[in-house]
Amino acid sequence: MQDVQLFTFDGEEVIDSRDVANMIGKSHAHLSRDIDRYIRDIDEPNPKLDSAQKASNSNASTNFFIKSTYTDKNNQIRPCYLLTKQGCEFVANKLTGKKGNQFTAEYVTLFNRMKQRENNRIEKVYREWNIPTTFAGALKLATEQAEQLEKQQPKVDYFDSQMRNPGLMTTTEIAKDYGWSATKLNQELQKRGVIYQQGKRNRKVWVVYRDYDHQGYTQYEPFTFQNGGKQGMHNNLKWTQKGKKFIYDLLAKDGIRPTLEQLDLIED
Repeated sequence: MQDVQLFTFDGEEVIDSRDVANMIGKSHAHLSRDIDRYIRDIDEPNPKLDSAQKASNSNASTNFFIKSTYTDKNNQIRPCYLLTKQGCEFVANKLTGKKGNQFTAEYVTLFNRMKQRENNRIEKVYREWNIPTTFAGALKLATEQAEQLEKQQPKVDYFDSQMRNPGLMTTTEIAKDYGWSATKLNQELQKRGVIYQQGKRNRKVWVVYRDYDHQGYTQYEPFTFQNGGKQGMHNNLKWTQKGKKFIYDLLAKDGIRPTLEQLDLIED
């Protein structure tokens, strides 16, 4: 039996009729002759059946025996059959005594091995992908995913409402997302070489370093002020949404995230 090959044809496990002939101790020519007769008997029209039943019965033998071919040692194409499990059962029922019992034991073992290998392959895929194999497991996974989505909703809302907001934002507004003051955020950006201060002591303003000046991160808006009865004006640094995303990514590299995300990590 170790030389018998069980393989899949059109999604069904089959055995070559040449292997079956060896298993039952019969010549392939004799077995093929028997199978030809079995097919004629199975597909013979039954006058008692209606037209629909006759049509379905016309090729019923393919559930047992599938016509095929092979190339012999002389490079000649010869006919053979592929036997399904039902086909093997059919042949086994025609055998008697010890020979029939041995063949039944052999083909049943072959098909069971194939089924077990397929089950093992499926179980391996389920384990590797952590796919539940029971209804209770699937329900648990669905519940966990729903809870995870609920936890992530504040983060999703944050990106929808903030990152996609087309307006300019002050440093104070961005700092609030981190629970910081504008001074704290400016210090963090200064420490990372993004901005610096320039101007006189009482009129210092934050300016972006040249490397970041033309990236579309910032804009300057005029800001008027009164000083000793005189009106003055300087440029106030504001951040675009692209700039806000830049700050987000920059701080995230150091593990610094907005308050909403920090709360989300704590819950996890």
